[in-house]
Amino acid sequence: MSSATSATGRTAGAGQVVHNALDRYFEEIRAAARKVDAERTTAAEIPLELTGKHPSFAAFTEVTDIGLTQVESRTHILDLMRNPGARTTKTMASLLMIARAAAHIRRTGERVLLFTPTSGNKGTALRDAVARAHATGLATPDELRIVMLAPEASRSKLRDCALTGEQALRAANPVVLARVGQPADVKQLSNEVVRRHAAEILDTTGFRVWYTLDLDNYRIADAARAFAEAELLPITADSAPRVHVHAVSSAFGLLGYHLGHQLLTEGLPGRPAPAWHPGFYLVQQLATADMVTSLLGTKLPDYSYDETAGAWRQDAAAEFPAVTDDPREVIDPTFYTKEPPTRAQVNEIVARHGGGGIVVSRRECLEHFDRVRALAAAAGIEIAADPALIREWSLVKALTGVLLSRERGLLAPDTEVVVHASGYYSDELLPALREEHLTRADTVDGLARAVLAAAHA
Repeated sequence: MSSATSATGRTAGAGQVVHNALDRYFEEIRAAARKVDAERTTAAEIPLELTGKHPSFAAFTEVTDIGLTQVESRTHILDLMRNPGARTTKTMASLLMIARAAAHIRRTGERVLLFTPTSGNKGTALRDAVARAHATGLATPDELRIVMLAPEASRSKLRDCALTGEQALRAANPVVLARVGQPADVKQLSNEVVRRHAAEILDTTGFRVWYTLDLDNYRIADAARAFAEAELLPITADSAPRVHVHAVSSAFGLLGYHLGHQLLTEGLPGRPAPAWHPGFYLVQQLATADMVTSLLGTKLPDYSYDETAGAWRQDAAAEFPAVTDDPREVIDPTFYTKEPPTRAQVNEIVARHGGGGIVVSRRECLEHFDRVRALAAAAGIEIAADPALIREWSLVKALTGVLLSRERGLLAPDTEVVVHASGYYSDELLPALREEHLTRADTVDGLARAVLAAAHA
């Protein structure tokens, strides 16, 4: 691991760290953007590749550390949530998007108003990135703003940030909450506002509305996961079998890792190529288990209600919860996608390189909670002792999935596991957004007023 010596260090209980990964891997990320751009059939609204570093770039991205810690035999945690302002892996992509927006502002003279529907984490990370751009001089509050729209079901996930510190900033960067039939309906609501009003906003205010649902934004940034692994835990010809474990919706984080692995294999200056590709192991919840069921070529098992225990049970399939409070349980409110379009690509990667998947229940997370907390603590991640305080469950689900899979023999005994720590926070760790800092709009017209007000603020 000598290649990482100059850029990595050790912190108590937190293993090795790649410091400021976006800055360190700037050229590699640019290569990822070029590769993705060449594969696209339509041009990105704002160019995917940064042409050069702004003088403030390193200060702007200093919260993009990536940690890697061996927490027990054959189990490592890849910590992707070290930004104290967001505590999720969305930080890397959000900062990269804002850097691109700032470059667009400098290049064209247009101002940029990001508009993002979110279930919580994406919006929090983007708002934190906008605030960091203001603080580091990458862009001014008059040049760069964000409107965030979340469904009522995600109220508990909304986090505070520096954009709420002053009335003027709150007016120009509102967080809008909507009552909708299904949480993902905010995507349609926001898309309609953009369709009707984006041209008008550009003409009257000089703000280009950037609708941020292009998932390539995330795949490019997530390539950094492969670059960090290549430095901290390189795959050599004699490495043990390895799988990457991730609590997923559409598995774009793993597809980003795959992109980075491809680039390393094809050859990047100064970066050794991995000897082989690890497997992917997916963890999901019952309400949205389509990635796992597609991977396994099966459907959810039938559950029987146990009146004595007040729970649902099944013992036909080890890859699904043995016990749950609800056969369609939602552990964490988010845009977990039904029938995601990435299934075929992920299935192909797993068929070629190995892996698998498991679905976990909240009851199983709680049954393994003490063990999960101990594993996380070994990586310097403190999980609240009271599960009721948790607002983001991704890391807990992923570690529970590993423990259950080992118990049930779904992972071979000699398999080395790298768990992607993609999100965890509580109200104590990341303060909740206060009620008085919310705007409410349940219709296209109401949301349009909020967006127009932000542009004119």
